[in-house]
Amino acid sequence: MKTILTGDRPTGKLHLGHYVGSLRERVRLQNSGEFDKIFIMIADAQALTDHAGTPAAVRENIFNVALDYLAVGLDPAKSTLFIQSQVAELFELTAYYMNVVTVARLERNPTVKNEIAQKNFSTSIPAGFLCYPISQAADITAFDANIVPVGEDQAPMLEQTREIVRKMNELYGEILVEPDILLPQNQVCRRLPGIDGKAKMSKTLGNCIYLSDDSKTVAAKVKDMYTDPLHIRVSDPGHLEGNVVFTYLDAFCEDKETVAEMKEHYQRGGLGDVKVKRFLTEVLEDILTPIRNRRAEYEKNPAEVMKMLKDGTKVAREKAAEVLGRVKRAMKINYFD
Repeated sequence: MKTILTGDRPTGKLHLGHYVGSLRERVRLQNSGEFDKIFIMIADAQALTDHAGTPAAVRENIFNVALDYLAVGLDPAKSTLFIQSQVAELFELTAYYMNVVTVARLERNPTVKNEIAQKNFSTSIPAGFLCYPISQAADITAFDANIVPVGEDQAPMLEQTREIVRKMNELYGEILVEPDILLPQNQVCRRLPGIDGKAKMSKTLGNCIYLSDDSKTVAAKVKDMYTDPLHIRVSDPGHLEGNVVFTYLDAFCEDKETVAEMKEHYQRGGLGDVKVKRFLTEVLEDILTPIRNRRAEYEKNPAEVMKMLKDGTKVAREKAAEVLGRVKRAMKINYFD
């Protein structure tokens, strides 16, 4: 059986980095007919590991993420959309997995190290935040997921899941499925830079274009994009390396021939940043306009959106309970069976 598990932390509305890094691929996989089950999780418990003081914001963002999911084309009839905190079995699995992972290994996880530095936790690291790779392992294994589509920055997290699976299977028999990572095929999409040229588009850094941004906002953000600081006059030869506008064209424009011609023209001189940015704005508008329209329609029916999440969570909990039962039997802690 081919099963997918993926998801997002509800720390704000989703942006273009999420779209090219995972959302677009999820919709393609959902509609491909190649998979038996697709579970898509809104990871609110993981969001609380570093937003414990603002639970109301996390609650609001659950609705925003659900709207973004539906707006890009994720279909509750084909994919199970659910809320992490409402599946209690995930937390019991996390507790058992904690016994097979060392603190030193968690601290070496590159994704965790980067986020600790980004959030300035220093020596005051919340225990829940440090352990969220273990929670993520529970999320993946609770659904027997063998495929996990993620961005490149999450690869260390998946490797830690694989380590946990191997250790549990070594101790208790072949009880868990070891997952494989599925990265975006387009190399550029694996880590979309922010509009300021920083390494990654990030809500924390404030360098995002959100899927829900209106046309005026998108145009303004593209106008402010980092290009080539040496390309002062239109006639100057321009450089592509580090030029965010061309990176975005590689990620979003399907007309590769036109992009190649623009790159060549820019490099020899005679093509200004304004014209290139105007073209990128048109490309993004073609993608974002239908997403905005669908989002607006779903936003009118919040009760319908929450019912969809409630129904999906029920399905997810039934599957997680099945896997938890298997683990407890193997660990011989099913005392009352």
